[in-house]
Parts: sequence; structure tokens; C-alpha cells
Amino acid sequence: MAESSAATQSPSISSSSSGADPSAPGSGGSPGACPALGAKSCGSSCADSFVSSSSSQPVSLFSTSQVHDLIFWRDVKKTGFVFGTTLIMLLSLAAFSVISVVSYLILALLSVTISFRVYKSVIQAVQKSEEGHPFKAYLDVDITLSSEAFHNYMNAAMVHVNRALKLIIRLFLVEDLVDSLKLAVFMWLMTYVGAVFNGITLLILAELLVFSVPIVYEKYKTQIDRYVGIVRDQTKSIVEKIQAKLPGIAKKKAE
Repeated sequence: MAESSAATQSPSISSSSSGADPSAPGSGGSPGACPALGAKSCGSSCADSFVSSSSSQPVSLFSTSQVHDLIFWRDVKKTGFVFGTTLIMLLSLAAFSVISVVSYLILALLSVTISFRVYKSVIQAVQKSEEGHPFKAYLDVDITLSSEAFHNYMNAAMVHVNRALKLIIRLFLVEDLVDSLKLAVFMWLMTYVGAVFNGITLLILAELLVFSVPIVYEKYKTQIDRYVGIVRDQTKSIVEKIQAKLPGIAKKKAE
């Protein structure tokens, strides 16, 4: 009688041990991870939900740290490639028209891709392999921009546009006389700069400064800061003297 009762209890014990709660400690499943589903289906469903939730967030092409590393030559190969290609493009724009430069760039890119496609097709025909299209992995990449990401980018751009419009109105309608005079002096100096350099030349000089000044400043930071402090103090004293001679500014400070 005892043996029969033990036999009737053993299936329930074995079934409870084999079908342990996946969320229990020491079991194969992860805690709180879809206990009703299997391990494979649970992992795939959680991954799909993570991808769908993260794909709606706009992804910036370059972060601040990446730009910082690029400017300070942390990776010499990457910075050299970016610096070389942009400099060659700017020099090409200085020598040729924009239409010619863009056309030559597109032709060069098409020459590379078409040659590689033909080469892979010949190799597959000779070896009788079925590798398929050589750019299949890139063709399957989803590059569509969602409406939510587009609106996020537009909202971020509109913040800068509205700020620029407010600054323009404030300067041209002379809300602050000193700021408007600074803009007038700067534009007057730019007339002389424009007589010597054109826009492409200024872009080339700007790129050379961007990729050279930060690394030089990093090496000689102490000396540069000392001289910059001297120039800043001299400029501040000159501006204060000019502001003291302007009646409107003097009255504003007195109030």
C-alpha cells in the first residue's frame, strides 16, 4: 500500500522538478524574462521589443567624443583619412566648378562599385559559386528615416534657427549698442578679408586651423594661456574705456 502511494506521488515530483520555474535561482531561464515562453522565443521577443523601442530614437552621426578624438588626432589613420579627403575636395572646388567636382566624385564612386561588381560576377562564374550580390549586406540595410526621428531633428534645428533669428534682430535693431558696433567692426574687417580671399580659400584655412590648432594648444597649453590672458586683459581695458566714453552706456551703468 505504501509502495503504490509512493508510485503515485513520484510522477508529480518528477514533473515539478523538470518543469522548474525559469525565474527561480539556479534555473536555466533569466529572472523575470517571459516565464510563459520558451528560452529561445523569450530571447527573440525581448530582443525584438528592445530593437523596436531603440529604433525610434534618433541616432546622431557623430558624438562629441568622436569629434574631439578626430580633431585631436587620437586615431591617426581615421583623422588623416578625413582630413585628406576633405582637403582634396576643397582644393578641387577651388580649381574647378562645383558641378565638375560632384560629377567626378560620382563617376569615381561608380567606377569602383561597377568594377567590383563585374569582378565578383566573373569570379563567381569561373568558380561556379552562388555567393550572390557582393553588396547584398549593404542593400538590405534599412536606411529609412522614421517620421518621429525626422520631427526630432527638425525640432532640434528649429531651436538653433529661432536663436539665430533673435540674435539677428537684436543686433540689427541695436538692442545693445556695443554688440551692434562689434558686428559693424567685424563686417568692416571682413570686407578686407573678402578682397584677398574667397569662400573656398577661407574654408581651406578653416580646416587647416581646425586640424592643427587644437593639437598645438594641447601641447603648449600653459604658454598659450598666459599670452591669451594678457591679450584678454588688454582688450577688456580698451572696451571699458570705449564704453565709458559712450553716454548711453555710461547712463545704463549708473542706473
